[in-house]
Amino acid sequence: MKVLPRVGKAVLAAAMVMFAANAGQAQEWQTSSSLMGETKYGKDFQHYDYVNPDAPKGGTLNAVASGTFDSFNPYIVRGAPAAGLAQFGGGLLYDTLMEQAIDEPSVSHPLIADAFKYPDDYSSATYRLDPRAKWHDGQPINVEDVIWSFNVLKANSPMYNRYYENVTEAVALNDREVEFRFDQKGNRELPKIIGDLVVLPKHWWEGTDASGKRRNITQPTLEPPLGSAAYKIASFKPGSEIVWERVKDYWGSKLPVKIGRENFDRRKYVYIQDDNAAWQAFTKGGLEDIQAEASSRRWATYYNFPAFKAGDVLKKEFPATSRASMQGFAMNMRRPLFQDVKVREALSYAFDFETMNRTTFFGFNRRVSSYFVGSELASSGLPQGKELAILEPFRDQLPPEVFTEEYKLPVYEQPKPKEGDPPQPEPASAPQPERTHLREIIRLFGEAGWKIQNGKMTNQKTGQPFRFEILGNNDTDEVISTPYINMLRKIGIEATLRIVDPNQYVNRLNNFDFDMVTTVLAQSNSPGNEQRDYWSSKAAETPGSRNLSGIKNPVVDALVDKVIFATDREELVAATNALDRVLLWNFYVVPQYTRPVVWLAYWNKFGIPEKQPDYVGPDIESWWIDPEKEKALAAKYKGVN
Repeated sequence: MKVLPRVGKAVLAAAMVMFAANAGQAQEWQTSSSLMGETKYGKDFQHYDYVNPDAPKGGTLNAVASGTFDSFNPYIVRGAPAAGLAQFGGGLLYDTLMEQAIDEPSVSHPLIADAFKYPDDYSSATYRLDPRAKWHDGQPINVEDVIWSFNVLKANSPMYNRYYENVTEAVALNDREVEFRFDQKGNRELPKIIGDLVVLPKHWWEGTDASGKRRNITQPTLEPPLGSAAYKIASFKPGSEIVWERVKDYWGSKLPVKIGRENFDRRKYVYIQDDNAAWQAFTKGGLEDIQAEASSRRWATYYNFPAFKAGDVLKKEFPATSRASMQGFAMNMRRPLFQDVKVREALSYAFDFETMNRTTFFGFNRRVSSYFVGSELASSGLPQGKELAILEPFRDQLPPEVFTEEYKLPVYEQPKPKEGDPPQPEPASAPQPERTHLREIIRLFGEAGWKIQNGKMTNQKTGQPFRFEILGNNDTDEVISTPYINMLRKIGIEATLRIVDPNQYVNRLNNFDFDMVTTVLAQSNSPGNEQRDYWSSKAAETPGSRNLSGIKNPVVDALVDKVIFATDREELVAATNALDRVLLWNFYVVPQYTRPVVWLAYWNKFGIPEKQPDYVGPDIESWWIDPEKEKALAAKYKGVN
């Protein structure tokens, strides 16, 4: 699925779903598809039910971006892509074969392809192109573009390479149909996720630039590329500003997934290095119209500036079920310091969520204790039934606790509900004093060969102190890390936080150059091939993968395959429960918290549909500029437009 700034990273997780149409439909052309039964729109899909199909077009959406940029090619590891582009999906510039639904999990609708089909054994998938699809230069999008895009993305994009690992080739059947062939059968998700392929213009990338130099898809570029989607690059200042403009004759504007959406004539991104400076810019108006708020403290206490008090800036909480995800400190096991599971367990127990949630996060957050939080895919209790049967062959390779103990995180204090809050479930573990947890942490370190000497946690063989660095790139990293660092200091561990600029941060993550870093591991209701990118041994060795912890575990590899090749929902749930349980008991991350809502503050210049999708949260593409509201703000606040 497209990972765009307007919908957030959680949409990418929702896109990676398993296709489960029944075998009787195989080899019949299909349009919209769904895992969870039929899409609610049926075959007569006209437009999303939450949009205003008559929403007016016009105006400028102003936004702030972090860091800088030096490339318009997001599909390679090198370079920092400009705002509006996406490493997976098409961003504002390119369309994909199909588009993942905004308001339903496990649903795709037509875009460049108007239909697809696949055989009973799931050994291939055929996509049929919409004859109306065209590039911004008027040339049609053809099967050669699709085949070329598949080949160059597999060769150059780490994410697409792993996503389509089992797709061996794309072959033209005729001038509208492309067949994607697989090296395996029974992977029921694979025919579906071919629809996530972004299609690039072969004739442009293989052509020459204004100076006569041949373009190169494997290199960064600051030449605005030819696109196919609703926007194109209008102007830019390298590293500091980019402006996108809506394509007036966009070929797909009347498709059901587009009606009532993509309403802004212009989208302007200004780069600001400092988070506090970006906040100040928002409060004054003009540079940023919508603030996606991540800070609990700011949400609770900072909204008292003049424009907010006057009602010219509004804030609202939107439900977003897809936002529930595992957030935690990823420990890089490529570093010897984190290779002992007892060390990782001890570090997990040192995170005092309850105190932090009370004193820092105003009680807004929930503790997370699953990689598939908030769904039937999350493991619980002890393994039984199908899950136990899946785990049993690996018993000798797993921590014994997988079979004998329920996974529980320590509780430092009993959470105190705020007035008006609904009753909260009892914590999995009974609250214990801090000193009790610290004694357990010291015991675990002792089993791993570490002991406190002269006030420092010291390796009994080497005499080296336990010391590591947490990598971050914004103020939130400091808020999360500081209490944790202070807790570790109490047992003689020297942990430090290093904040770097966004570009350096991305480069270091891509090359696994860190000790510990906060990661957000979003998941869908139907996990599948993307799990390889999260957990597989191959991904651990591939720069740019999401296997930040460096997991190289043959049992995890086998369980990922169990998830991918699940034959029905019941088997998928059991396999995912087993994978979740094994990941948890290996303590690859220090679990932090989750918040399944989206906080938005925005200048009151928009028309907004009454309902927004509960699945991904607010769909900014369904908003539009209200000229009268904008005019009133411009008269009242200098620079607001």
